[in-house]
Formats: sequence, structure tokens, C-alpha cells
Amino acid sequence: MSCQPGEAATQDYMYAKQWKQHGSQGNGSPLAGAIPSTKEDGCERMRSSLALAQVLALAALWVAGESDTNIECQCSNPSLCQPVAAHIQHQVEVVVFDIGGKDWKHYDWSKVTTIIPVRAYDPEILCRAHANDVRVLLIGRITQPLLRSPAKRAAWMNEQIQVAKRQFMDGITLNYQQSLSDQSMYHTGLIELIRDTAQIFHREIPGSQIIFTVPWAPNCIEGQCYDFATIGKHCDFLFVRSYNMHDQTMNECFAMSNAPYHQVVSGLSAYINLGIESRKLVLGLALFGYDYTCKQLFEPGRCELEQNDLIRAPCSYHAARPVPYKDIMKLLPKSFTGKYWDEVSRVPYFNYMVNITYHEVWFDDPESISIKASILRKLKLRGIGMWNANYLNYSAVPIAAMQTEDMWNAMCPFRGKWRARII
Repeated sequence: MSCQPGEAATQDYMYAKQWKQHGSQGNGSPLAGAIPSTKEDGCERMRSSLALAQVLALAALWVAGESDTNIECQCSNPSLCQPVAAHIQHQVEVVVFDIGGKDWKHYDWSKVTTIIPVRAYDPEILCRAHANDVRVLLIGRITQPLLRSPAKRAAWMNEQIQVAKRQFMDGITLNYQQSLSDQSMYHTGLIELIRDTAQIFHREIPGSQIIFTVPWAPNCIEGQCYDFATIGKHCDFLFVRSYNMHDQTMNECFAMSNAPYHQVVSGLSAYINLGIESRKLVLGLALFGYDYTCKQLFEPGRCELEQNDLIRAPCSYHAARPVPYKDIMKLLPKSFTGKYWDEVSRVPYFNYMVNITYHEVWFDDPESISIKASILRKLKLRGIGMWNANYLNYSAVPIAAMQTEDMWNAMCPFRGKWRARII
């Protein structure tokens, strides 16, 4: 009795294709119901067994390595689809978030060391970045269900590394900004996810970066009561969001800076006091300000706000409208006060009016950014970052181009050493 392999091979291919397209069915097995049980002759049983073995092998190969097949480099130079080499490091990191569009074509790539596309992935960004030895990082959004389930964490990590490889990326930025309950399960799950993600990325993509974003201070900001010291040990560095500092304020409701200088310093120092190396901290600054609507304007710098209903606090920055720097520069000429400087916060502000309503805008400009950038040397930090570079004006209008250049220069003041490699 002879057995022809053709039918089994055809079945095997179709079942594997079906599994890939539709995933698990029935009892959870990708093959549930695909191969009927039979008690026919030994030849048929052998065909079924062979088909099953081949399907399982194909399925395993697809799970482990689908992203490594049918990959096409879209860069003109194929070498640009290789991750940035591990030996290329920089004395000072400049981390730039990008939220889409084509503004990246006008960035000062001589200053950037890491870029993080937040929205749709654009292969052109990767080509430009790698041509300048700039790493491109995936955004890894952590959800609370991952913290409860080791199986879900494993599947999530496998998905992240496959996406990073498929898109020729250089690491991942982990983001989790939810409050955690007192249950140790969540804290343990978060640390294990960060640790294991770092291990798999470092193993699979040599030279890759793993970043975790953290609030401006480690004292349970908005319920983010994490074990930052342990998290810092597993990451290459922490991106400290040194802005939105007045989520809840128990003082009088008046407009204020969203990133006062002394609070920026105190927040970073608090991380260092936890035992986190200063070289593991990147100072993250916001290229947006806040437009407050005044309930009453007593004088410039004394814009009283309507109270808003927040738990434990009468007012916060949520009372204001966030405005990109490029739009603030368009509002400034409409001001009836001109630009003022607050010596306490070390930031500028101005007032303007819409109909009969007063507004007060607090923001960072090249002068205040330069003052904050000096913290890098003061605390010996790893680098500086911006959320986000799209908030600058990249038009050909001369005054806009000058304002944007001034902001880039303020963010990156150490010209001689900025992009020096450590090889």
C-alpha cells in the first residue's frame, strides 16, 4: 500500500494559512476542528499525523519569525535598515518625540540622538534617522491587564519585538501613567514587564534602548506610586516628564507656569535621592504652554481662575488650554501687555483679550529653556528631551524660522560635545 504525500502537504498548507488568518478557535487550539479524527487505514492516519506535525511546525515558525520574512527595506541605501550599531553612543542624549506629518524633514538632525514616532510609522523617518546615527524607538503602551497575567505579558513582549524588527527599529519607549492599587501583584507585574522587555530587546537588537517615561517627581504624582528605583535599574534611562506640575494645587487659583525651574530641579533631585544614577535621567521638557481664561485679572501675573471640580483640590492646569509654542508666537503680537518675566518660575507670560475676556499665557521660550538645559550639567544628567518637536514652526517665514532655530539651540547648548560618540 503506497501513500501519496501530495494531499497531506496541501492540507497542511491550507490549515497553516487558516490558522494564520483566523487564529485560535473552539477550545483555544489553533487547529481545533481543522483535522477530523478518523479510524481509517494506517495510510490515512499517517497522512493526518504528518499533516498535524507539519502544521504545528509551520505555526511555530510563523509565531517566532513571521516578521523576519517578506521584509523589504524602503531606504535607498539598504544599510540604513540596520539598527544603529551598539558601539555608537553619545555623551548627551537628545530624545525627540514626533506626532506625525513631515516636520521631521526640518529637524536639526545634528542634535538629535533618539527619535520616537508616536503615531503612524513613517519609514522615511527611519532612513533619515539612521543616516544620522539616530535611534528610532517603538512606543510600547502598557495596560493594566498585562500586569496581572504573565501569559499576556509574554505575548505582548513577543509582539513588540516582532514589530520593532519588522520596522528596523532600535528599541522601545515604555509608557504607563495609571495609578496602581496597593496590591503587590500590579507592582510586581510592572517591574517584571519592564525587566523582561529590556532583556529581550537587548538580546534581539544589540545596542537597542529601553526607556520608561516617569512623572516630574517620584512622589505618587497622579497616583503613579511605582518602584522607580528598581525600574531605573532595568532601563537604559528614564524620560522625566518635567511639566504639567500643577495637576492638583491646594493654593489659590491663579495662572502659573506648568514647569517652574525650582520644581524641575527638585523633582529630578528626588529621583537621584532614591538611588537612581543621574546618568539614567533625561530631562523632558514641553514645547507647549498654557492659555488660562481669567475669572478676574488684577494685574499681569495675577490671573484668577474659576475653580474646577477636582478631588482634593480646587484648581489645576486642567483649567487651561494647552497651546503649542508655534501658536503662542502667533498670539504674542496680540498681547496688550507684551512679554513679562516671572523671577520665581523663571518663565515668561503675557496677557491678551478676546472680546471682554482676559487671558494669560504661560510658556517656555529660548531663555527659560536655556536655564532648564543648564540643569544637565548641574545634576550630571544623561540628556534632555522634547515633547514634542512638531510644536515648533518649520515654515519658510523668516521670523518663524529664527524662533524655531533659537529653540533648538536652547535645547542643545553644548555644541562641541553634543553628538560626540563614545566608541
